Amino acid sequence: MSMSVCIAGGKALAVAAGLFTLSWTHSVEKIAWQESWAATKDGLVLKEARVKGSGAGMDPGEGARLQDGWWVWEPHVPPLPELVLAASGATVSGWTLCDADGCREFGRERQASLVLRPCTGIEAGKETGE
Repeated sequence: MSMSVCIAGGKALAVAAGLFTLSWTHSVEKIAWQESWAATKDGLVLKEARVKGSGAGMDPGEGARLQDGWWVWEPHVPPLPELVLAASGATVSGWTLCDADGCREFGRERQASLVLRPCTGIEAGKETGE
């Protein structure tokens, strides 16, 4: 069963898609990073990670393969109840969240941390205005 993703911090909203990609530019190395996630009843599941290089704290994971200039791998981590994203405004980029409806950027400006978590049906309806 596909769930939506709720984002809290600043203005809360629900993202309709249960599958999404989170991307950003590493603050020190200035290298692109992407992760593909799924919202499930068990939590947020990291399906795939991709990085355009390696460096400080961003080495490709076990089993990584080079594909179209990206190191790609499937992390084996348990589902997370929530994902907390810092939003200091002092980094190269914010967080870009893309789903079937398009992309949105969060956290480019300094603000409270953003919290992503699977929505319950009631939360999703309330936050999307249904």
